Amino acid sequence: MAKENTPANFDYNSTRNKLILSEYGRNVQNMVKYIVALPTKEERNRYAQVVIDLMGFLNPHLRDVADFKHKLWDHLHIISDYQIDVDSPYPKPLPEAAHIKPAPLNYPHQRIKYKHYGKTIELMIEKAKAIEEPERKRHMIQAIANFMKMAYVQWNKDSVSDESILSDLYALSGGTLKLEENINLNRVDFRPNNFQQNNTNNNNRGRNNNQNNQNRGGGSGGRQNNNQNRNNNQNRNRNNGGAKKY
Repeated sequence: MAKENTPANFDYNSTRNKLILSEYGRNVQNMVKYIVALPTKEERNRYAQVVIDLMGFLNPHLRDVADFKHKLWDHLHIISDYQIDVDSPYPKPLPEAAHIKPAPLNYPHQRIKYKHYGKTIELMIEKAKAIEEPERKRHMIQAIANFMKMAYVQWNKDSVSDESILSDLYALSGGTLKLEENINLNRVDFRPNNFQQNNTNNNNRGRNNNQNNQNRGGGSGGRQNNNQNRNNNQNRNRNNGGAKKY
């Protein structure tokens, strides 16, 4: 009897058709399959518009994409395995376009001598080399040195002497750019971000609260000792007074 009541076939995901676009779910795929089987094109157009609205509701992040309606119609064709026959407002995508691999991105493989200064400094130095006017070239070199000092402090979170910056500038330029030895660059101090400052303030508050609690605890202990001394003195006075009668 138990074998007769047991269903013959179970509906497992492994026995179902593969989801083509899993972000829309199986119900949308079944709807698209139903639309493909409709006999008239008018019905297919009407139901396809309903499914397009449903697909946009299920994936609201597509609204931030430029021309998201075009993407929804492309997905509709992909879900139908390019078999749906409807009047789409956009060109029907080709199956071959889905298998085209994008061109690889060519990343720069340039070696940076001092990474804490970056590649921009090297480009600025090359521009400064090409300047022929002496006064303009001197101002350009000084601006580069100030920028290098700022980059050094921000990267290493520490102070640096002007001599070190001028030495690095001389090395980066191949010995062609240099400033006077007695020149003073802009003062740059490392300033932590707001997150680090908040953590420091919270730590200081915690220490101050602990100290205040300890001081309060010591003060209460002192009050208790004073109260005990007063009680002892009162008891002594009572005993002394009770022994004499006039």
